[in-house]
Amino acid sequence: MNLDKQALSYHSSEPAGKVSVSSPKPCGTEYELSLAYSPGVAAPCREIAKDTQKVYDYTSKGNLVAVISNGTAVLGLGNIGPEASKPVMEGKGNLFKMFAGIDVFDIELDNLDVDSFCNTVKALGPTFGGINLEDIKAPECFEIEKRLKEEMNIPVFHDDQHGTAIISAAALINAADITKRKMKNIKMVINGAGAAAVACGRLFISMGVKQKNIIMCDSRGVIYKGRTDGMNPYKEEFAVDTKDRSLADALKGADCFVGLSVAGAMSVPMLKSMAKDPIVFAMANPDPEIDPHVAKKARPDVIMATGRSDYPNQVNNVLGFPSIFRGALDARASSINEEMKLAAVKALADLARQGVPEKVSAAYGGQTFNFGPEYIIPKPFDPRVIMTVAPAVAKAAETSGVAQKPIKNMKAYVERLEALQGNKVSFIRSCINRVKSNIRQTKTKPRIIFPEGNTHKILKACDLALREKVMEPILLGRPDHINATIKELGLDSLKKVQIIEPRTSEHYERYCTELFRMKARRGVMEKEARRLMTDTNYYAAMAVHLGDAEGMISGATMKYKEAVIPILKIIGSGNRNTASGMNIVLTKEKMYFFTDTAVNVNPTAEQVANTAIHVSKVAQYFDMKPKIAMLSYTNFTSKGDTPSKMERAAQIVKQQFPHYIVDGEMQADTAVNPAIVDRIFPFCDIKDGANILVFPNLDAGNISYKLVQQLGEGEVIGPFLMGVNRPAHVVQRTSDVDDIFNSIVLTCLHYQAIPSMSEPEVTT
Repeated sequence: MNLDKQALSYHSSEPAGKVSVSSPKPCGTEYELSLAYSPGVAAPCREIAKDTQKVYDYTSKGNLVAVISNGTAVLGLGNIGPEASKPVMEGKGNLFKMFAGIDVFDIELDNLDVDSFCNTVKALGPTFGGINLEDIKAPECFEIEKRLKEEMNIPVFHDDQHGTAIISAAALINAADITKRKMKNIKMVINGAGAAAVACGRLFISMGVKQKNIIMCDSRGVIYKGRTDGMNPYKEEFAVDTKDRSLADALKGADCFVGLSVAGAMSVPMLKSMAKDPIVFAMANPDPEIDPHVAKKARPDVIMATGRSDYPNQVNNVLGFPSIFRGALDARASSINEEMKLAAVKALADLARQGVPEKVSAAYGGQTFNFGPEYIIPKPFDPRVIMTVAPAVAKAAETSGVAQKPIKNMKAYVERLEALQGNKVSFIRSCINRVKSNIRQTKTKPRIIFPEGNTHKILKACDLALREKVMEPILLGRPDHINATIKELGLDSLKKVQIIEPRTSEHYERYCTELFRMKARRGVMEKEARRLMTDTNYYAAMAVHLGDAEGMISGATMKYKEAVIPILKIIGSGNRNTASGMNIVLTKEKMYFFTDTAVNVNPTAEQVANTAIHVSKVAQYFDMKPKIAMLSYTNFTSKGDTPSKMERAAQIVKQQFPHYIVDGEMQADTAVNPAIVDRIFPFCDIKDGANILVFPNLDAGNISYKLVQQLGEGEVIGPFLMGVNRPAHVVQRTSDVDDIFNSIVLTCLHYQAIPSMSEPEVTT
């Protein structure tokens, strides 16, 4: 099936199109309906009538953007009309929502008259927090945007102009840096004289490129002073005194080519005539002005960017407009001005010089990105874009005087933007903040030891943790191998970390002696102790046991059982504790704790009770009141081995800890749906839904959390090993870098939380 057929099938499958409307507020009961509409809706109406600015407090206006087009310049398709532009506008709305959490109504106007178009859009002002103009042909687009910016008190942004300009300007900063050029000295040729070309030229001038050094060309050739054919005021703005008349003439000795024209506009001889280390932005879509492979062969020193995702350095507007509008809306800016655009440019340019997260590499088939000729602008799926660009734009709105509601706490604002990526990211950020706060108080960072010290994803996760300043890593393995891998991956932050090879360690003899002392009466002779202590997993466990490290993380390359055995043998769970596995499950509405998900195949009632108590301590640490559901296949019957066991476990917890809310046995839907309890089981102690779900055996626990994880009903963190004497956690072999980083953060937090989690266990 070709792409066109696939696209038609994609857009026509039920429901047709790509957008729908949903409400973030409940409206399923008569009372909720009375709040959402009559009579409750009258209250916010009256407040807004008194002060129209309160529309931002009581409606979606502050997070609602109109994407508006008349279909006169749609992609590379030209003037195809408003109806034909609607798939593009719906797609634009998807991108706003996906990348910035902004809601969009797409509006297609059957209107070619500038006056009428402006009057219509202006009349929509009370509905929207911002206006994104799209696919309107030049020169009308210039006049439309200019008038609407003057007449409306909300941000108006023509993305075809400014989006391309902002992204290419960021690329230009970095290309100039790599080639050691100064903006004021760059000789530039812009091919194309439409909306994007004019906007690019203006923004480049704002950045320091001399207007006299820019030659703009259109389909008739160079735009020079005195030319009369095909001219308009916007082209006239870029007319220069020159004897050049063709693109080929203009490119001789030029430093930079900016193509916003048509495929094939640049030839190999033209490229060869440019200066040393030429900068070529061939941004025609779908095919660039010159093929990058051809360009690289002709000029190996060229730095190229295109509009395509299958070549390096894609100039993609999605790097700009979602984050720019996010910052403008959140600062309640009255406009998007030059200062805000330049702030976005600088933020994007700076971001490209930073290390690239693993999740970005994963999104691009595992490619590695490092600042240089092949990577001068961030990738569209880099989650840091919004956290970098939106705050910069919001700050520029404030300093330039157009912010009507300046951001008071920028750090908290960045964290709120980070939360747009999901509940897991938001939760981990809160944990990072706790860890850092504790470090500031104690002046010490937890030392976390890693038995799999040469594993790529372990090293990358350690790099992230070091950048967050949450721990000091200890890597186990051969130093030469680990250092070579660190160099290969370009992880400069790890160059000075502690690396230990167990057999040659200063602690080796002491650890062997301690293992023999601990296990001599359990079949481990001195020779066996020495052999085991060369195993990095046993060495790491002993380091934690003896206090030479505060925690350990293993499992990235081995089966769970193989990783957990050294932990249980050396660190141990104590005489009265029960080791167990816990997963944190985050849904849109709530945080749940699932246990046991990793350790006990068929626990006793006492072990189940201990497991529930361990997890209750964790819930309390996160300021949650534990509500423990003992799960089974029945509701309150006690018939059968499993229901009886879970009822007994609930009774044990109640007896030992009367202040805990615990009940069961019960089915999973009863545990999480208060309506079932209200209707059928009013005697149940859990009235508003459990937050701790205790499973009767390993099968049930493991299957449940993995189903939740894979079906997308919740974001899962873990498993974590509970009930052991010191923090030691085993990640899954399927874990990615982010999963391991999350485990590092929670291992640090586990160590710091130990003093506040000291209630005694029940006897097993």
